[in-house]
Amino acid sequence: MEKFVISKNTNGEFKYEFLDQFEQLIFGKSGYKNKAMCLKVIESIKRNAQEDSKFYRKRTADNECYFNLKSSNGQILGISEIYQDKATREDIIQFVKTTSANASIEDYSKKVTQTAF
Repeated sequence: MEKFVISKNTNGEFKYEFLDQFEQLIFGKSGYKNKAMCLKVIESIKRNAQEDSKFYRKRTADNECYFNLKSSNGQILGISEIYQDKATREDIIQFVKTTSANASIEDYSKKVTQTAF
């Protein structure tokens, strides 16, 4: 089952990651000063991920594909992993649209982890 996982970085900041049923990272974001802020962002994701216009399709300097999910006010809610092509990125966006609203939230913030973001 897809889920949001809340944890802490070594610097004490909170982060979330959205994982698929195989626990593969889809997207995430870090830098939240407290867990309440992190939870607020997750709730915003659950609302905003239903709208295609909230997904900003991007490319790296190496022409790899990724997306940012933004809120109505333009705040970046999440940054995806890097994908080799547009088709895969589009498949992942559709996956996020259909699964994020009902995804569970697991809190591992008692443990300190390192961040990839």
